[in-house]
Amino acid sequence: MTYLVTGGAGFIGSHLVEELLRRGEHVRVVDSLITGKRANLAHLQGVEFLEGDLADISVAHRAVTGVDVVLHQAAIPSVPRSVEDPVTSNRANVDGSLNLLVAARDAGVRRVVYAGSSSAYGDTPVLPKVETMPTAPLSPYALQKLVAEEYCRMFTRLYGLETVTIRYFNVFGPRQDPSSPYSGVISLFVSALCAGRAPTIHGDGEQTRDFTYVANVVDGVLRASAAQNVSGEVINVATGGRISLNQLFATLRDLIGGSVEPVYTEPRRGDVRDSRADISKAERLLDYSPTITFEEGLERTVAWYRSTLAAAS
Repeated sequence: MTYLVTGGAGFIGSHLVEELLRRGEHVRVVDSLITGKRANLAHLQGVEFLEGDLADISVAHRAVTGVDVVLHQAAIPSVPRSVEDPVTSNRANVDGSLNLLVAARDAGVRRVVYAGSSSAYGDTPVLPKVETMPTAPLSPYALQKLVAEEYCRMFTRLYGLETVTIRYFNVFGPRQDPSSPYSGVISLFVSALCAGRAPTIHGDGEQTRDFTYVANVVDGVLRASAAQNVSGEVINVATGGRISLNQLFATLRDLIGGSVEPVYTEPRRGDVRDSRADISKAERLLDYSPTITFEEGLERTVAWYRSTLAAAS
């Protein structure tokens, strides 16, 4: 099988590439390197790499030629960045996704697995978040991910292109870039604590998230790429739990050491208050269950950041 991983030089994409290669599959990556990094793939052999922007339809057509399955991870994955610059994020998250679907349809790709987002649920107070709930996006990013998700379902209905959307919930793990202010909160917390700096918490820290270790997401996505009777479905992949940012900070400080306290600032526009996934649909359709616990995932992530910092010093 030939797999295309869009955004394959990014955080989640590079983990998908790594696991596919471990399984002996042929892997092509397309990445604009706007947020991805070649270094994320440097330890892997045999990756076919295409540098280009999917918002250019010619790039999308080249990327899907001869491909069986597309794992569509390419995006500008940031709520704050989309609030500051909705046009640029729309180009990446909507235009690029539509181009990819058109190219996949024309090339006879068997299935597209799309990286959706739990941000589509918005700030509805009901927990856990179930796929049948109404959507209520609070940010341009959330809306853009939802629009691309709907395009996937429409391409399945109109053109018969098999698509599956996996909604992610606060994925974390090695290779998540802490150098950007738009990075995931765990990478920011870990990098700050390892350097003895006080991390920033936006709001009171009692907001909760279903933090999901990246290996669990990889497992769910690859299950979705092969499962029967899932075309057109939207499926949560997470752990089914939740933890507050204050609890997260305390746990990480215990792991890393130190005595710093967080700095609290105003809440960020577009952020949801609480998030927790109902994963019963993934269990039923994908035979999915998380294999790496939150605690083990944190330990692995801290170990990776420490080794990376040690290598850089």
